[in-house]
Amino acid sequence: MKVAKILAWVGLLAMTVALLNGFINGSFTEDGNMILNNPWGIVSLVDLYVGFALFAMWMAFREKNLLSSILWIASLMVLGFFIGSLYVLVSLYKSQNNWLTFFLGSRKESLLLKESSTSK
Repeated sequence: MKVAKILAWVGLLAMTVALLNGFINGSFTEDGNMILNNPWGIVSLVDLYVGFALFAMWMAFREKNLLSSILWIASLMVLGFFIGSLYVLVSLYKSQNNWLTFFLGSRKESLLLKESSTSK
């Protein structure tokens, strides 16, 4: 779990630096226009949002509270994997070094109960 935490911290730091660089040195409308006029720019955006959608499914699955899910997912769609890295980091620390808790979140207990009742 230590390696996962390090990777999440590195991702969060890298995304922070990248976002700050973009906001300070870039023009969202001009640079965005260049991306949308480039076929590989469109491929990159489709790839990014497919990744967002898949990651958002995991977020929604493991969260207990609907409002919490909505806020995390909306933030992911706006700030990208800065939020994804933050979510993973928070989830890792909340899991208390338990991988099942990390991956399953609030559904862990109900899924384990369901599994144990069906295996009898």
